[in-house]
Amino acid sequence: MRKIIAIALVTVACSASLTLATASEAAAAGRAPQCVKVRKYFSKDHQRYVRLTNLCTQRTSCFTIVVPHHHDPRGSLPKGATKDVRYATTGTPRALYVKNIPC
Repeated sequence: MRKIIAIALVTVACSASLTLATASEAAAAGRAPQCVKVRKYFSKDHQRYVRLTNLCTQRTSCFTIVVPHHHDPRGSLPKGATKDVRYATTGTPRALYVKNIPC
């Protein structure tokens, strides 16, 4: 009897973890991979920059820099690259965040 209950519990646990894994994969399928990572925000010679790194070593990644009340600059990073991206002058607001987008 104990063996049957143990087998039933293992079956329930496995099916629950499979359901969670399938649900998270389905949720991630509609989004771009989270490859672009912000390393640093800085200003130099009256220009605003953000240092970005592409954490995906197998593909080029695309991004949008979100700046309040201004046009959001877009770009791409080659696989495994780190780059300083100029996005505005110091007279404009600082970027809120960098969003990964599909290429």
